[in-house]
Amino acid sequence: MKKLLSHQIVDYLERRNVEYIFGLTGHTVIGFLDAIAKSKKLKYISVRHEQIAATAADGYARVTKKASVLMTHLGPGITNATTGVANAALDAIPMVVLAGDVPSYYYGKHPHQEVNMHADGSQYEIYRPFVKRAWRLDNPDAMPEILDKAFRLAESGRPGPVLISVPMDMWSREVDDSLFARTYRDSHFTVKPALPKETAKEIAKRLIEAERPLIHFGGQVVWHEASEELAALAEFLDIPMTRSLMGQGGVSDTHPLLVGMTGFWGTDFVHSITLNADLILGVGTRFAEADSSSWYEGVTFTEKSRFIQIDMEPAEIGRNYPVEIGAVADPKEALAQILEAAKELKPEGIQRPELRERIAKYKADFKESNRAISEDLRFPMTPQKILKDVREVFPEDGLIFTDVGWNKNGVGQQFDITKPSTIFHPGGLATMGFGSAAVLGAKLAAPDKKVITLIGDGGFGTNPSVLATAVEQNIPVVWVIMNNNAFGTIAGLGMGAYGHTFGSEFRDSEGRVYNPDWAKVAEAYGVRGVRINSAEEFRSVFEEAINSNVPYLIDVPMENIPVPTEGIWNINDIYNPKENVVNGKLIYGEATRSYHINTNKK
Repeated sequence: MKKLLSHQIVDYLERRNVEYIFGLTGHTVIGFLDAIAKSKKLKYISVRHEQIAATAADGYARVTKKASVLMTHLGPGITNATTGVANAALDAIPMVVLAGDVPSYYYGKHPHQEVNMHADGSQYEIYRPFVKRAWRLDNPDAMPEILDKAFRLAESGRPGPVLISVPMDMWSREVDDSLFARTYRDSHFTVKPALPKETAKEIAKRLIEAERPLIHFGGQVVWHEASEELAALAEFLDIPMTRSLMGQGGVSDTHPLLVGMTGFWGTDFVHSITLNADLILGVGTRFAEADSSSWYEGVTFTEKSRFIQIDMEPAEIGRNYPVEIGAVADPKEALAQILEAAKELKPEGIQRPELRERIAKYKADFKESNRAISEDLRFPMTPQKILKDVREVFPEDGLIFTDVGWNKNGVGQQFDITKPSTIFHPGGLATMGFGSAAVLGAKLAAPDKKVITLIGDGGFGTNPSVLATAVEQNIPVVWVIMNNNAFGTIAGLGMGAYGHTFGSEFRDSEGRVYNPDWAKVAEAYGVRGVRINSAEEFRSVFEEAINSNVPYLIDVPMENIPVPTEGIWNINDIYNPKENVVNGKLIYGEATRSYHINTNKK
């Protein structure tokens, strides 16, 4: 029996238990939209900009841990979605993008909105640099096989987006439904790799024999739900843990063996642990620039340490630090195997009470050093005060999406996350506007959870039409705008390097501070909006917002205070070249270290 391909795709998505399709209409996808409209299971989330659709789909996938579905129009539709899809790609978030394209029989003739500057029918090439695979559908009969491949590839290994470019005439082609028979038999689950038993034993042996072992973990621990296994291994051998930004929530920030976040926004104490480790087990982390202080030797990590690395992506192993053992494995499986081997090799475990005491003292001292500014009632508010109030009111199992700036870097450094998969950062691409749209998909994925974004005024201003989608789809999320009238992080960097904030503060033609009244903008969209007028007011308004069960925006005037850091970012050396930097490599010594610490504290 023959059926329209668009309807058979909808049938397929329903069988995969896809709940939502995020997108924005256009003439190349109305055939698909007609099929979606007739579905009794699929819900279409229409937005006002494709980047919102892509980022909402990203947020949905982060919460469900399965591939979301994004639909885009050709040309400006697919290019507008690029940033959201690329952000998902760099953060290893699975997504299947179905993009309308020009009619297949018009390739190269410049039909309306076609992209073909260097080759005909080449729209899908736009996504090649960042998706795991890009298909162009040339034969409608191939769609069943492509769909199975697309979802499996998006969700397996290191997850990420894939693209299927669908010429608009293909939606309306009739395809024999027998071709979709394979999709009823194809498993939707891919078994993840574990460690060979001898490898798990060797890693356990080295951890036991090391004098100062360390476990440094990243986002894969969170994604693969390996929190219990990681904590159990660390506790059995009393091994300190550090994390990347994306690893936040992998183990509770209050765990007695978790030292803290490394890198740009790390602290001297955290780095004293990483630098003195004789053996570092890296789990699900790339040792990326932000987490490794631009890889300057002797700042966060040192090549004098020995490294073992476990990752789902072979290309990441040994990328930035040479490894003695590199293993492609699911962190959850691998950590459980290593613990099992450790218990066989050393049944009594290891205890390091002095280490635990040092970590506890550091954490207590660090919190005390921030107490005064966190309780300061001056207005505009301090970012530390905003975070303190949010943490004290917001439930531990609520979902928090950050964006770019204090709301991400400061949260990673100072905001305790105690439950896995409750904090979501845009790490790889660090995209402004991520938080404001990602919360939409997150709330759809977890309607019983309270969902908020902490976002700067610069980030929120990139796509305020998220407010329209929240109203139209009745999505009760809360936007907390940490408003410092600037692209705050860049303003701080500009002031530190060049003594001015040109191009990074929001001012009118007369040089006066300028920003829309975001609360009034929200109200114009039909969203409850409140502008905070005193530090004492914020906490009660925030509590009202998260319990209101309606879309709610809070505009919070905030001082532009730089996130305190003792780590190093190489822009300090790029903007202010020094004799001790040769071809981007820091020739490092104790005097230099003191200089950098002082510079970063300005």
